[in-house]
Amino acid sequence: MVIQANMSPKEIVDVWENTAVVFTKYNIPIVNQSLEKLVNNDLLIFLLQELNSIVGSSIATCIEGG
Repeated sequence: MVIQANMSPKEIVDVWENTAVVFTKYNIPIVNQSLEKLVNNDLLIFLLQELNSIVGSSIATCIEGG
């Protein structure tokens, strides 16, 4: 699974607890609102890269429909 912009910090931390440090680093609250609504697009790109790096996920590790 790849962490995506439509996911909320709460959903992400519930699955990958070690991502909480990234949200703390960027002062992003652990709430149910989606990342795309919480952060601007410039930060969102880097945030998603960092989160996916921490969990060892990338587009290459994700298969369509699953």
